[in-house]
Amino acid sequence: MSNLIITIGRQFGSGGRQIGRRLAEELGIDFYDRALITAAAKKSGFSEELFEMMDKRATNSLLYSLSMFGGSGVNGMSLTDQLYLTQANLIREFADKGSCVIVGRCADHILREYPNRFDIFISAPIEDRIRRIQSSPDREFEGNKSPQSTLEKMDKQRATYYNYYTGKVWGKADHYDLCINAGRLGIDKSVELILNFVNGLKE
Repeated sequence: MSNLIITIGRQFGSGGRQIGRRLAEELGIDFYDRALITAAAKKSGFSEELFEMMDKRATNSLLYSLSMFGGSGVNGMSLTDQLYLTQANLIREFADKGSCVIVGRCADHILREYPNRFDIFISAPIEDRIRRIQSSPDREFEGNKSPQSTLEKMDKQRATYYNYYTGKVWGKADHYDLCINAGRLGIDKSVELILNFVNGLKE
């Protein structure tokens, strides 16, 4: 049997990262999220801070590179394209190494030819997401931004980045195997639903 791969796309503040981590724990497999950035930074020679900045701020690959980093990188590629390819290669390495859960970073598209892969998208109502980010230690909404404006900005950035590199529409149901409203189900039941779905379909 090929490695079991679960990719998770999620709205900001929906609990997708927590669900992904719980899934990995329940299945006894690896979990990749922020750790992927660190690994990519160490392997590529780019600073980890650069990956963090791209992860949070990228909106359009070429425009972003030109405005933030002063032009194209190696071989005429924009810097964000180089960073994307570095992460994509690592995602494939992780998937080849063993079963895992990967959150975000266009993993569903990057691993689209891998068998035994399940693509999940996690959403939640705005009220639930606001409560989640307000209780988050990151507190990314602080300053002059309201919680709702933070959610809208982060979702827009994720959508633009995903759409640019995949040619698909971020969050559109027919691009995923399963879409879950974690606000209605809660974390525990969302994890249970995904496990039942995967166990029912995997090879």
